[in-house]
Amino acid sequence: MKNKLVYCLIGFFACVRLYAQVNEAAYDIVWTSQSKNSSESMPCGGGDIGMNIWVENGDLLIYVARSGSFNEDNALMKAGRIRVKLFPNPFDGKAFKQELHLHEGFVTVEGENNGVKATVKIWAEVFSPVVHVDVNAAKKITVEAAYESWRYQDRIIKARENFANSWKWAAPKNNVYKKDSIDFNGNEVLFYHHNMAETIFDVTVAQQSMDAVKEQLYNPLKYLTFGGSFSGKNFSGAGTYTGISVNTDYKGWKLKSNAPARQHSLSLYLYTEQQEDIGIWKRSLDSIKVLSRMDSKTAFARSQQWWHDFWDRSFIFIDKTHPSAKAWEAGRNYQLFRYMLACNALGIWPTKFNGGLLTVDPVFTDTSNKLTPDYRNWGGGLHTMQNQRLVYYPMIKNGDWDILQAQFGFYLRILKNAELRSKVYWNHGGACFTEQMENYGLPDYAEYGQNRPDNFDKGVEYNAWLEYLWDTVLEFCQMMLDEQRYTGRDIHERVPFIESCLQFFDEHYQYLAKKRGIKPLDENGKLILYPGAGAETYKMAYNSTSTIAALQTITKKLLDLPTEYLDEGRRKKWSDFEKRIPGLNYTSFSGHVMIAPAKLWERINNEEPTQLYPVFPWGIYGAGKPGLDTAINTWSYDTNAIKFRNYIGWKQDNIWAARLGLSDEAWRLTSLKLANSGRRFPAFWGPGFDWVPDHNWGGSAMIGLQEMLLQTDDRRILLFPAWPKNIDVHFKLHAPYNTTIEAELKEGKIILLKVLPEERSKDVEVMLK
Repeated sequence: MKNKLVYCLIGFFACVRLYAQVNEAAYDIVWTSQSKNSSESMPCGGGDIGMNIWVENGDLLIYVARSGSFNEDNALMKAGRIRVKLFPNPFDGKAFKQELHLHEGFVTVEGENNGVKATVKIWAEVFSPVVHVDVNAAKKITVEAAYESWRYQDRIIKARENFANSWKWAAPKNNVYKKDSIDFNGNEVLFYHHNMAETIFDVTVAQQSMDAVKEQLYNPLKYLTFGGSFSGKNFSGAGTYTGISVNTDYKGWKLKSNAPARQHSLSLYLYTEQQEDIGIWKRSLDSIKVLSRMDSKTAFARSQQWWHDFWDRSFIFIDKTHPSAKAWEAGRNYQLFRYMLACNALGIWPTKFNGGLLTVDPVFTDTSNKLTPDYRNWGGGLHTMQNQRLVYYPMIKNGDWDILQAQFGFYLRILKNAELRSKVYWNHGGACFTEQMENYGLPDYAEYGQNRPDNFDKGVEYNAWLEYLWDTVLEFCQMMLDEQRYTGRDIHERVPFIESCLQFFDEHYQYLAKKRGIKPLDENGKLILYPGAGAETYKMAYNSTSTIAALQTITKKLLDLPTEYLDEGRRKKWSDFEKRIPGLNYTSFSGHVMIAPAKLWERINNEEPTQLYPVFPWGIYGAGKPGLDTAINTWSYDTNAIKFRNYIGWKQDNIWAARLGLSDEAWRLTSLKLANSGRRFPAFWGPGFDWVPDHNWGGSAMIGLQEMLLQTDDRRILLFPAWPKNIDVHFKLHAPYNTTIEAELKEGKIILLKVLPEERSKDVEVMLK
């Protein structure tokens, strides 16, 4: 009997897995015609490599990007472009097919012409920085493949191109992007960019009066070397050529197959390291090649297993029997964007909100930007954290904690730099993280301010949008704390980071109060959070509600950690701090009590209704929680919240509607976010307020959809808190305490509910209206 049960369970889980694969196969993107240009490309990737793949005029073209490829100016540079030509060319005929195999994580291009039929498979290894281009033909064919680069010579860049790096509008006149080293090395093309010791980091340190501690600062740009080699089995070098693609000149290094064959294999090996000695870097690259070749028989299978496990741990299928419906489209695009995020699953550096690793020629986003393929608006090594958080929040309910580690690592690496800011400028403790922040933890050179008054506080950006905006880091503290709550992971090494962030607010605002007068606290013994900010919108705020909600939530979650995380002294310290945090602010409109963005503020500068931040991200108000009417009043009557409402880009209104249980409005806004992008690839949204593909557009859409299906309140699991009853859906998402919930709603009825572990079933509350 026991064996029968085991076999039944194995069969059940196999069916569930096959069922998920069938639905993901329906989401595969298939094109039966070639593309006009890179704007009609298809994403592909794995590990920490992103590619844009398209076929144009019979040539297979691939933009390749790898996480962490920062030049001296802190631009995020592409690895280059691959061009593949087949002779005779099967893509010149009428039979053509390009397909993203979503569940398997690779792209194929098929063609047939005059009896010559061939398939090219493009894929990236998940566990090594290697790209493979595998050609299989029915008859023997010749293959030419080239590595192309626009960085073959020093380039004086146009002023606008500096907005892709950390100079922005404050760049030196005629700023130059230094050329890469590119040449044949035997039968391979060897290419790399080698930063020198002096970079924009050094200029920024001097500008911001941090020279005294310069040697203590983390510097990721010094001697950073990124590049790789391109080669093929039985291929030889076949010369160079030049050309112009879109609006950028380039040079190509061509490889040609030694003889016609039915099968051809090409590989691109990438390597990145901070290394002064380029000889050592080359030897390390050689090691990557050796290891990859040793693993050649198992690399594809291991990468496939990773993708299968990735799709098994979470999914959302909507209206799956009606593939022409808008609801089905929203579910498909949710899955496509999750794939795009997974292209940088194991990178050291986080996925940038402004295009990730999947940007293309900028003229196709903005016709006035006739710039190189390295361009994106809002910087490369520069991170805007209100945007970054929206890229990473959806990974929590997806169970994608492996992908989240890059964003955590980003913060942990720059902790000391943030603490040194507090020490140098104000001589107190705690980590001061700014909103727009370089990958070395200092404010952006341009945004810091070029014409600062002599007596202006050196620790504050002289910037109308960014001044005193220091609280976004607390959202990443929340993610770190949630990892412990969701998975049970030991986060001892992260608790000091969280404590340092809280310490900054406690010490800094008492420091400022004592500079104004004799008392460090107000008459009620509370912190006076002035000057502050409600994001980039409510400026020069007194007791910003978003900051207060953040401090309340993080302090409570810190104190709620198991006892082994805080000794008695530290627990008392944070309990005392919790008592110093002010209460939230309220106002009223026509007799309706609402959350106010702050006690007072001087001006409105942007379009973020931070009066709703106690709903999301802080979860103080929400469906099934006390005070819901106050939060709904804020949504319904606050004139600025109404005025700012939209679905474009980073707008979060769909998330707030979901958290408040407003199912119709949540679906309207979320489905608009998840609608086809208007570009050939459906999930290449944007530019919105940023760039294409807009990753914080996709991230905020994912969060909204998740919150419509599942919300949690400590151990409570709220099922369908904002889901329209008339829309069929099948999902699997994650909840705290190592819990997964799989549920299916069909024709208004729940036909499947599976909670693991089973004892968590008692915590489920069905809220379907």
